[in-house]
Amino acid sequence: MSDLPLIQADRAVPPPAATTTNGGRGRRLRLLSRTDRVVITLMVLVPLLLVTGLVWLPAVATVLLSGTNWDGIGPIGEIEWVGAKNYDDVVNIYPPFVPAVQNNLLWLAALFVVATPFGMFLAVLLDKELRGSRFYQTALYLPVVLSLALIGFVWQLIYSRDQGLLNGVFGGDTDWYGDPNVNIWAVLVAAGWRHVGYIMLLYLAGLKGVDPSLREAAAVDGSSETSTFFRVVFPVMRPINIIVLVVTVIESLRAFDLVWVINKGRNGLELISALVTQNVVGEASRIGFGSALATIMLMVSLVFITLYLWTVMREDKR
Repeated sequence: MSDLPLIQADRAVPPPAATTTNGGRGRRLRLLSRTDRVVITLMVLVPLLLVTGLVWLPAVATVLLSGTNWDGIGPIGEIEWVGAKNYDDVVNIYPPFVPAVQNNLLWLAALFVVATPFGMFLAVLLDKELRGSRFYQTALYLPVVLSLALIGFVWQLIYSRDQGLLNGVFGGDTDWYGDPNVNIWAVLVAAGWRHVGYIMLLYLAGLKGVDPSLREAAAVDGSSETSTFFRVVFPVMRPINIIVLVVTVIESLRAFDLVWVINKGRNGLELISALVTQNVVGEASRIGFGSALATIMLMVSLVFITLYLWTVMREDKR
């Protein structure tokens, strides 16, 4: 009899109306307030509008204009459609295009073969927590926060023909920025100086995320430190490797500031990005022709961006 009131009391307490059971755990459901809905809508809508207005619409307009002969001055209604003529002219009758492609490929090779491995090597050294590693990380990453235009001015102090450090030390009289036979190599050294710090940071972040037990297991099996890195650690960092590949390719394609500051992309420093600027905002102002050059850059970039996105989505599924 003494237990009856307790049983009735238990039955009199209904379950919470806003609680549901999910796998044995209570989870409280709460409807979003009007303020929450407005905030979430703005957080989605504002970035979407910015990306659409600043990225996608200009990209689509560039592709469409690449099939016209618009000079940027005449009325839009008088734009004449020329189809693939601009692309044919770029490939066949535009002399700077072939040197620009060669220089872009040389830029890619220099960053990928020299600067990227060197950045990875520095990351491996700094991952060992050497004394003063924080200082070295900051010093190596400092060029990354500088624009390529500013880097061009910094290296001008080294490459200057009359007062430069390089000619002063070796007693030469080389015009490092003006001589078309050597200026591309001088520019690549300056660009690689900046690229090394960027790659170093990416690989350093990847090394911090590697499971230490993998290295311990390899050490137990008698693997050397070098063998452990290339057979165990490096394959684990596959997503970082894809990011580095994409970043390196895009950096080689969008290289512009440095050569434009030096001589506006002429006299041995022709790059596709500089040719686009010369035709779109230069003296000729050939919007359609410049858009064709920009579309070629866009198509090449999309190949590597698609590769990166496909790799990331496949890793997420795993």
